[in-house]
Amino acid sequence: MQQEKLFSDDLDVDKNLLPIDGTVNYYGRILNLDESNFHLSNLINKIEWKQDEIFMFGKKIITRRKVAWYGDKGLQYTYSKTTKTAITWTKELLNLKSIIEEKTGEIYNSCLLNFYNDGTEGMGWHSDDEKELRKDGAIASISLGAERKFDFRHKKSKEKVSLTLEHGSLLVMKGITQTNWQHRLTVSKKIVSPRVNLTFRMIEK
Repeated sequence: MQQEKLFSDDLDVDKNLLPIDGTVNYYGRILNLDESNFHLSNLINKIEWKQDEIFMFGKKIITRRKVAWYGDKGLQYTYSKTTKTAITWTKELLNLKSIIEEKTGEIYNSCLLNFYNDGTEGMGWHSDDEKELRKDGAIASISLGAERKFDFRHKKSKEKVSLTLEHGSLLVMKGITQTNWQHRLTVSKKIVSPRVNLTFRMIEK
């Protein structure tokens, strides 16, 4: 397994973390500590969180992890057989969207948020390849709160790439990444503090 522990203040944001078949760029911390702490507290307390509903092996499962989906008016997004209608942007989310659009040169019209109470909550192997998402479009992920290990696994070769996502950091997946790679957020009982993850996306209307 290729392991990336990335904490440098002078990261090469153009470096592709994937060896083949996709593009992942890690920008490191794009928010300072005060900004990161503000957004973490604001999101935990003001976002309209709901426990996620997913279908596995024909059964509906209610997760401890909470989710919310915000975006442009009228947008809908379906994953795991559940359709969500976008909640209107908050000014704080629009501020973050503006920051990452400037950083990445991409445009986003929605944001899926995940709230993990502690390290016992994670996300299994999956690809963000739902039919509503722009084909090979960029997905920009902001991490706030507890530092967590994030893994990629190639669908055919099973090669893995791992990194640690920092408080206030930005990760961008684009190109054919979702076609060829899966990703997951690993669990750890040692982590007792919360994490909020925001994934900005482009939904085709």
